Amino acid sequence: MSAPRVGFLASLTALLAVAAFSQAAPARFVGTITAINGNVLTVKPDSGDVRQVEVPETAVLKRVEPGQKDLSAAVAIQLNDLATGDRVLVQIDPAATGETPQAARIVTIKAADVAKRQQQEREDWARNGVGGLVKSVDAQEGEIVIASGTGATLKLIKVHIGPKTILKRYAPASVRFDLAQPGPIGAIQPGDQLRARGTKNPDGTEIDATEVVSGSFRNISGMVASLDSSNSSFVVKDLLTKKQVTVRVTPDAQMHALPEQMARAMAARLKGAPGGGGTPGTAPGGQQRAANWQGAGHESGQGGGQMSGQGGMGGRGPGGDMAQMLNRTPVIHFSDLKKGDAVMVVATAGTSEVTAITLLTGVEPLLEAPEASRNLLANWSMGGGGGGGEGETP
Repeated sequence: MSAPRVGFLASLTALLAVAAFSQAAPARFVGTITAINGNVLTVKPDSGDVRQVEVPETAVLKRVEPGQKDLSAAVAIQLNDLATGDRVLVQIDPAATGETPQAARIVTIKAADVAKRQQQEREDWARNGVGGLVKSVDAQEGEIVIASGTGATLKLIKVHIGPKTILKRYAPASVRFDLAQPGPIGAIQPGDQLRARGTKNPDGTEIDATEVVSGSFRNISGMVASLDSSNSSFVVKDLLTKKQVTVRVTPDAQMHALPEQMARAMAARLKGAPGGGGTPGTAPGGQQRAANWQGAGHESGQGGGQMSGQGGMGGRGPGGDMAQMLNRTPVIHFSDLKKGDAVMVVATAGTSEVTAITLLTGVEPLLEAPEASRNLLANWSMGGGGGGGEGETP
């Protein structure tokens, strides 16, 4: 899964505090500029309907850098410095009497600055990140063991959690990092998907984590039994539980088709067959959408992501190569699915109804090695599958 982003939530909280004019702050909202007509901005808030706001000459306009936690280094700008796609915090002038609300102050983070910061974050996750499935959690000692890779290349990695480690959990039905919420180490369970970045030891078997994001998801493999186009859903009989599951497909779902030759080669690798070629594994990092107001609205939905991003943070090494290989497979849509298709799905937790996060078709050969295939798809979705996430996307 969309892959993590910079810690923008703390920045937003601080900026809101320093931007207030008094203890009884005027009305304000956060969103993305969608149009500029003269001195009137059209803004799509993060919640609620589209709003228009007039920017008088008396309005205070400031520009801050992504990750900045106060206005001490903010730079004064002019109205013509704003552009569509920019993120803005708008404070309304309560004394204005016109039909269109007037802005007393606007604090903005430029879309170009967000994109640059996101690229830096992706590169850092590729260099300093790991990902895989949680094998064990020792909350008292602050140690999590994850399994990275599959088959003969399976590697166990110890993730060390310290007092300053940022811990987040994906929201239900999402692998978008911007929707992840703080969560204690005790919330992490065996079988969860997890990504971490920090300082790795030379052989990559241990990492002192500065940031961790995890989530509980369901892996489903089987044949499409029926399709419901009106509801963008399909029914599949899960090979593991032998029960039928309804899978809902949203625009955020990552959907790819695996070419037959690639599927057979990957199946051979997973089974450890001679000549199987390269090394399967997990992709460190992955989708990372800009968190909260500083990045929301940029990059496609995820999983997105948001897990994953377009190319995500899947990086160097065998696992990154495998993730990148999967990312280059053809993107498909719900309309491309057919009854009888073999699919592998990473979905939200649920028993009879789930929402697809990552879906891969053309996987008949992989279903012959179900456990290894399960790890492969889970790691891919965490490490940079194609949808939202996600660019996103850790």
